[in-house]
Amino acid sequence: MADIHPFRAFRYDPQRTSPASVVTQPYDKITPALQERYYAASPYNLVRIILGRHEAHDNPENNVYSRAAASFRDWRRQGILRPDARPSLYVYSQRFKLPGSDQELERRGFIALGRIEDYSAGVVFRHEHTLAKPKADRLDLLRATRGHFGQIFMLYEDSGQVESLLTSPASPEITVTDEYGVLHRVWQVSDPQLIDSVRSAMSDKKLIIADGHHRYETALNYRNERRKNNQQASDSSVTAQPSVAPHEYVMMTFVNMNSPALLILPTHRVVHSLPSFSEEAFRNSARAFFDVEEVDASLDAPRATAMLRESGRAGSSILAVTANRAFLLHHPNPNAAHVFNGLSIRHQSLDVVQLHKVLLENVLHLTEESIRNQQNIAYVRDAADALSHLEASPRANIVFLMNPCRMAQVRDIAFAGEVMPQKSTDFYPKLLSGLTVYALD
Repeated sequence: MADIHPFRAFRYDPQRTSPASVVTQPYDKITPALQERYYAASPYNLVRIILGRHEAHDNPENNVYSRAAASFRDWRRQGILRPDARPSLYVYSQRFKLPGSDQELERRGFIALGRIEDYSAGVVFRHEHTLAKPKADRLDLLRATRGHFGQIFMLYEDSGQVESLLTSPASPEITVTDEYGVLHRVWQVSDPQLIDSVRSAMSDKKLIIADGHHRYETALNYRNERRKNNQQASDSSVTAQPSVAPHEYVMMTFVNMNSPALLILPTHRVVHSLPSFSEEAFRNSARAFFDVEEVDASLDAPRATAMLRESGRAGSSILAVTANRAFLLHHPNPNAAHVFNGLSIRHQSLDVVQLHKVLLENVLHLTEESIRNQQNIAYVRDAADALSHLEASPRANIVFLMNPCRMAQVRDIAFAGEVMPQKSTDFYPKLLSGLTVYALD
């Protein structure tokens, strides 16, 4: 099953630069403003590699990918990034406050190399669709740099055995508080016997990608590309080379899916720029699929969240809010199964599937392609931010607020070989990029 290995990570030399000034959020969470902030923080900030600026004079020889490769090469040569002396695992702790409360949680996992597996092998499972454009971008970056700078967020399931093996009273080697107030700490584990114990405990695990679907599939495509270009690997009589080649592995952070600190946040939808939209027509159409209860349109985010939480105890619930009205949609109509095109009961029980297949496609008549291309839809994590679109933008037609998906639902969908709509899950907090780096050569 899961084949994990220690590695000699490249890490920023703390004598040369402060970790807090060089690590970043994952590339797909870096806004233009955050990109500028990272550029200003340090000439060695990882943003220059994972999400560099485009420049007016870019050409096939000088572009974001070639500059990323040059930075990675130069920083290694200058000793800004140094390899650890011994192959290691890296315990990774994130201490954070539950959004909207003062409750503090700690999520623990560990960083290691994981063998890249085809989905058909039944070892690594996905739960979301991917898009071609981000994968093409990440593949160009991987070809240029031959390095992995952020970890794939992987989930495994056990009773806590692996976490107990990696418990240590030692002081962390890396301590960083990010821009969201999350405390990130890393401990290096180099004891060969302990590493073997962890590898053995993980050997029967199946893995679910929590975050990093695009990067995982990019690593998979790159592995296949390298195999194809390697004459030895293409010779069926040679089997040793592929099993040891660096491109057969990718850097992963492994977290127990049974951890009480594994937090999934909802991602709300803002539908905008519809050619025609009527609140009354929406309500009337939605009644064919849900019980529709009109509620106080002046509700704020805390009240909306509490209302959704309470209603969600009985099943699927979605809150639809316009500039003037608000509707609580609950108790989906079982006679509306025809809109799900043969999707399993597991799928139909998901609020996000009810939203996409029923409300977006059948009530508002958005096509799957337009949703995929985000033509009339924006995704917003914070409920207050989502609601603010109704006042801030005259183009905003309706906001859909949701409860978060449950971990058990993610697990069941993934292990059944099914996938959810895009932006179905938002695991919080994100894993920082640049804490450890895996160089393929």
